[in-house]
Amino acid sequence: MTEHHSTKHLYWRANLRLVAGCLAVWFTVSFGFGIFLADFLNQFQFFGFELGFWFAQQGSILCFIGLIFFYAWRMNHLDREHNLDED
Repeated sequence: MTEHHSTKHLYWRANLRLVAGCLAVWFTVSFGFGIFLADFLNQFQFFGFELGFWFAQQGSILCFIGLIFFYAWRMNHLDREHNLDED
């Protein structure tokens, strides 16, 4: 395997790991907290709303937006690590 091919393989593998991690966080927040654990979390209040309801309505959206920014930041770092940045 050539060095260039190996670098592309490592880069792609790191990208897939990052995507999988982001999807796991999103799934945990949106489905885990917003659906599966909603009844348990609803016994707690957050800004006057039941916590399970809050995660289902606002928390998962805010988490998704945060994950977008985290992914972009981390990919820029990954691009620099593998000398693939466009700057």
